[in-house]
Amino acid sequence: MASPAPPSRPMTLLEWGLLISLSVLWGGSFFFNSVAVAELPTFTVVVARVVLAAVILHIVLRLVGQVMPTGRTVWLAFFGMGLLNNVVPFTLIVWGQSHIASGVASILNATTPLFTVLVAHVLTTDEKLTGGRLAGVALGFGGVAVMMGGAALAALGGDLVAQIACLVAAISYAFAGVFGRRFKAMGIAPMATAAGQVTASSVLLLPVMILVDQPWTLPMPSTAAVLAVIGLATLSTALAYILFFRLLASAGTTNLALVTFLVPVSAILLGVLLLGEVLAPKHLVGMVLIGLGLAAIDGRLWRLIRGARNP
Repeated sequence: MASPAPPSRPMTLLEWGLLISLSVLWGGSFFFNSVAVAELPTFTVVVARVVLAAVILHIVLRLVGQVMPTGRTVWLAFFGMGLLNNVVPFTLIVWGQSHIASGVASILNATTPLFTVLVAHVLTTDEKLTGGRLAGVALGFGGVAVMMGGAALAALGGDLVAQIACLVAAISYAFAGVFGRRFKAMGIAPMATAAGQVTASSVLLLPVMILVDQPWTLPMPSTAAVLAVIGLATLSTALAYILFFRLLASAGTTNLALVTFLVPVSAILLGVLLLGEVLAPKHLVGMVLIGLGLAAIDGRLWRLIRGARNP
């Protein structure tokens, strides 16, 4: 059973802001991954991501005067979180993206809330499955599928092993969300939790990279690949996990999982704003469905409507 957390409730405006910010940071990870895996093998990308993020977070912790916890129980929890939230999903998604398109990977990643509401229902006492949550998750997933378009949906029939890998990554994220609730109860700050998680992940992954990838034998990567890895580490990992654990402590597992619905929205809007891409009708329809799904899970809008109809 997971450690207790605050009872499930609608998120505050600050928490919604943090969730949207996290979606932007993670939306960039699919782009960074696609650039990096074109030149670097899977474990090299993943290890570079978590090691650099760990260095950054430890430097920031020292600058702000926070001290890393040293207890055996705490570090066992860090290793468990690192395995569920970094080692397994990062490796499977990066490997999967070397075989399937980013759009397909995004759709499969959007199944995370589906698995999360089920895992939280079984393993927690305060995040039980409700009709509103189930309807919201279904609407949100439908919105992601519509946004990705028919080509991505058609591609779901190919390269089954890579797609299963991305689904297993989503399941691992679901268990990580429940597992990570314990850090608030242990009194560990979000930044220290983020640093401990990526440090433990680095320790687990570094020997695997040395044995499998033998990075000293690889050709020198291009500037684009190096910058992509730096972006993964600084933005999509170090900064993102500070927000992740802050939200997990205050908003709960199921609410936090909603970020995977917002990631495609963030990626498309960034493309429109920064790259001059066109916002297609399917994107608008998908965003509406995602918005309705988020509203259903949040619950406040429906309660207001019911209150207006039944004063």
